[in-house]
Amino acid sequence: MEDPKAMEELQGKGYISVPVTFANGQTIVGFDKKKLESLAATVGAK
Repeated sequence: MEDPKAMEELQGKGYISVPVTFANGQTIVGFDKKKLESLAATVGAK
């Protein structure tokens, strides 16, 4: 892990795997293309 402090923060929130994406009040654990695309659309990303 490149950022031990970030990993410590994730573990403190109960997550033990990466990636974990936090945006717009949502949390996506792992790589889920459909969920990430949906989340990106809600925050206006292209």
